[in-house]
Amino acid sequence: MKKHILIVAFLCITGALYAQEAAPTEEVNKNAPVITFDQRFVLPEGIVHDYGTITKGSNGVVYFVFTNTGKEPLVIEKATSSCGCTVPNPPKYPILPGAKDSISVKYDTNRLGSINKTVSVISNASNNPVSMRIKGNIIEKPQQETEVIQDTKPDVKQDVKPDVKQDVKQDVKQDAKPDAKPEKPTKEKR
Repeated sequence: MKKHILIVAFLCITGALYAQEAAPTEEVNKNAPVITFDQRFVLPEGIVHDYGTITKGSNGVVYFVFTNTGKEPLVIEKATSSCGCTVPNPPKYPILPGAKDSISVKYDTNRLGSINKTVSVISNASNNPVSMRIKGNIIEKPQQETEVIQDTKPDVKQDVKPDVKQDVKQDVKQDAKPDAKPEKPTKEKR
C-alpha cells in the first residue's frame, strides 16, 4: 500500500514540474505576406461574391482580386473547393509585396437552385488559411414567347410595273445571243 502511495505521489510531483515549464511560443513573423481582398468582396459574413439571380448556362467565373500587403512574397500552395462544381484557379507563381493578383473561381451554372460554396486558400500568409464563398441562385432560362409572324414580304409582281418587266426581259434577250458572231472592225477608207 505504501508503494502505491509513493508511486502516485511521484507521478503527481513529476506532472506538476512539467506543467510549470513554459510552453514554446511560436515567433510571429512581422514581415509575413498578407492576403488582402478588394473591398467589393469583403462583406460582414466574410469574403463573398454574390452572383444574385442568374440563368442556367450563364458565365460562372469570378475573379477574387487581392493584394499582398505583407513584406515578403506570397506563395499560394493550393486552393480547394467544397464541391466538384466549383473550380478554383490560384496563381502558380509568387506574388511580390504590394502586387495585385486574382484567384479565379468557376461555378458550373448548369445546376439549378441556390449556390453556397466555399473555397479554402492555403498559403504562407499570416492570415492563412483564407476562406472565400460564392453564393447566388440559378434559375431556368425564360422561354421566349413564340409569335406567329405573318409574311410581310411585298409581292414583287404587284410592285413592278408590267412594262418595266417587259423591257428588262427584252434587254436580257438581246445581250445574250450565243450564236452571234462578233463584228469585225471595218477599216475606214481615206
